[in-house]
Amino acid sequence: MKEIELKLQGKIKRLTNKTFKFDERVSEGWFSAVYFLKTRKIVEKYRHENIVTMQFFQKTNAILCGTDEVIALIKTFAKDPETLEIRSLKDGDKIKPFETVLTVTGPYQNFGFLEGVIDGIFARRTSVATNVYKVVKAARKSGFQKPVIFMGDRDDHFTQQSGDGYAAFIGGSQAQATHAMNEWWGKKGMGTMPHALIQLFEGDVVAATQAYKETFPEDDLMALVDYNNDVVTDALKVARAFGEELKGVRVDTSRTMVDQYFCRNPEIMGAFDPRGVNPHLIFALRDALNKEGFTHVKIIATGGFTAERIKEYEEENVPVDIYGVGSSLLKINIGFTGDNVILNGEPQAKAGRRYNDNPRLELVE
Repeated sequence: MKEIELKLQGKIKRLTNKTFKFDERVSEGWFSAVYFLKTRKIVEKYRHENIVTMQFFQKTNAILCGTDEVIALIKTFAKDPETLEIRSLKDGDKIKPFETVLTVTGPYQNFGFLEGVIDGIFARRTSVATNVYKVVKAARKSGFQKPVIFMGDRDDHFTQQSGDGYAAFIGGSQAQATHAMNEWWGKKGMGTMPHALIQLFEGDVVAATQAYKETFPEDDLMALVDYNNDVVTDALKVARAFGEELKGVRVDTSRTMVDQYFCRNPEIMGAFDPRGVNPHLIFALRDALNKEGFTHVKIIATGGFTAERIKEYEEENVPVDIYGVGSSLLKINIGFTGDNVILNGEPQAKAGRRYNDNPRLELVE
């Protein structure tokens, strides 16, 4: 059983290194800035008896993520971690600018070298969770929560997928493209067909979809319909071929392409940008499917979607049923700072910093 299931059942409070599987070189300081390692050596020699409180914060409204991972990191790699006092918020908490999200109190030399690693965990996890939260929020602006598929596998190094997938889950996405993205919280990745499958069937979307259906009969049948840059025509072809068995069509037209629908109907052009997956194309696709009785077929839109773009689509009531989002969710735009703010029970911090207690912090057992 995954730790996340135990946590959701209330049997454990935090995920541990059983989930995160840290690189053991963290203990050697391999991932810590060298000046932290030098400071540790100096403190061990001259100030080993001092007790400090280090606090962490960031500067925007955000969805916090990374607390379980950070606590597990400290418990795994700090010296004598049982002697440290750790107070923390929880993954999924909404946080405000400069709000303290974590404090650690104890001998600096026992944990201080982890400061930069902690900042980095918080920065990435919170950025992804917040990005996903904004997209998911935009996708329910119409009054109904439309699913958002996390498709960030091609936009960053593959080793980041498990953590990014967990952060996306915290942000509100429960459909993800790879098994690795689901490793910390879910079961399996989901997805249907890439353009490569249709290419291997020489552009015949019906033949490719039939092969998919026969190979994966237990899956909901979803066809990719932009390969030939004629979304309406190919969507109707697969809808006529598979009828009620076809659950959805995915549109992923490149932002540099103009679909053949507009070439056949030039009179409607001139007042909007006809490139890529645009509202007029989706309206035309929905209308064509409905006219032939395929009202049950959902439309999945992918390719360059952001929270702002989804918000615009929802405000215009564009008939998208599911959004697939990738690169915009992986932008690291929230940075965290760790500061020593108390020394031996007394305020002591660099100019501009001070101890900022937060009554929401929970003592970590």
